Amino acid sequence: MSASGGNKAVVAALSANLVIAFLKFLAFALTRSSSMLAEAIHSVADSGNQVLLLVGGKRAARQASPEHPFGYGRERYIYAFIVSIVLFSVGGLFALYEAYSKWQDPHPIEGQWWWVPLAVLVGAILAEGFSFRTAMRESNRTRGKKSWIDFVRTAKAPELPVVLLEDFGALLGLLFALFGVSLTLVTGNGVWDAAGTAMIGLLLVAIAAVLAVETKSLLLGESATASDVRRIEEAITADGTRIIHLKTLHLGPEELLVAAKISVDKCETGEHIAEAINGAESRIREAVPIARVIYLEPDVYVQPQPQQAAGDPSGPAGR
Repeated sequence: MSASGGNKAVVAALSANLVIAFLKFLAFALTRSSSMLAEAIHSVADSGNQVLLLVGGKRAARQASPEHPFGYGRERYIYAFIVSIVLFSVGGLFALYEAYSKWQDPHPIEGQWWWVPLAVLVGAILAEGFSFRTAMRESNRTRGKKSWIDFVRTAKAPELPVVLLEDFGALLGLLFALFGVSLTLVTGNGVWDAAGTAMIGLLLVAIAAVLAVETKSLLLGESATASDVRRIEEAITADGTRIIHLKTLHLGPEELLVAAKISVDKCETGEHIAEAINGAESRIREAVPIARVIYLEPDVYVQPQPQQAAGDPSGPAGR
C-alpha cells in the first residue's frame, strides 16, 4: 500500500473534520445539545488523529541511523496506536460522561435556533460521506478481493484502515446524534439527547478497541502476507535451492525483512555459494519489491529423523 494513497485519504478526512467541528461547536453554543457537543469533540479528536497520522508518516520516512539500523518505519504504527488511545479517551469516554450528565439533568432544545443542529448534522453527513468515499476509493486500489473486514485486519499500512474506521464511526455517530436531537425536538424530552450521546460514546469506544488490537499486532511485528511469502519461496527455489526455514518481518508498511536458511551442496565452493545467494536475493527483490533487507544463510540440509519430524516443531535446521 502506497503512503501517498493513505495521505490523500488522511488529508481529505482532516479537511472535512475541521469544518465540521467548527459547525458542531456553533450548534452546541446555540442549543446546548449534548449530542452536538459529543459530536464536536468527536470531530476534534478525529482531526487530531489525522494530524498524528501525518506526523507519523513524516517521521517514519527518516533514513536509518546507527542507533536504528532498520529505519523508522514502525513510527507509523506507534502514531496509529496513539490514535486509538485518543479516540477512546477524548472521544468515547467524554461522550459517555456527557451522556451521564445530560441523563441526570435532561432539558429540551429550546429557542429560535432549534433547526441549527439538524442543518449541521445533515451537512456533516454529506461532508463525512465525501471523506469516507475518498478513503474507500484509495483502499480499493490495494484491497483486491478481500472483504472490508479482512482488509482492516490484514493491512500493513495503518493510515487507510484508521481513516476508514474513523469515517465509518463518524457517519454512524452523526446518525445517532440526528436520532437523539430529532426525538428531543419532537418530544421535548432531553433524555433522547442523552441517549444519542451515549450511543456515540459506546461506538467510539468500540472503534478505539478495534484499532488498538490491530495496531498492537503491527507493533509486535507481523510477517509478510501469505501471497508474499509464497512468492519469496518460489523465488528462492527457482534454481532448485531447498529452503531449510524462512522467516519474514515487516519493518514498516513498505519495508520487509527476509531471513532464510538455504541448502547448499557440501562440495560447492565459496564463490558458487555467493553467486547462488546473490541470485536468490535478486529474484526475491524482483518478486516482492518491498523485501529490502534480506539475509540468506547457506547450510547443508540434513534429512530429519522420524522422531524430529513428529515432535520437533523446528523441523530440519541444517547443521
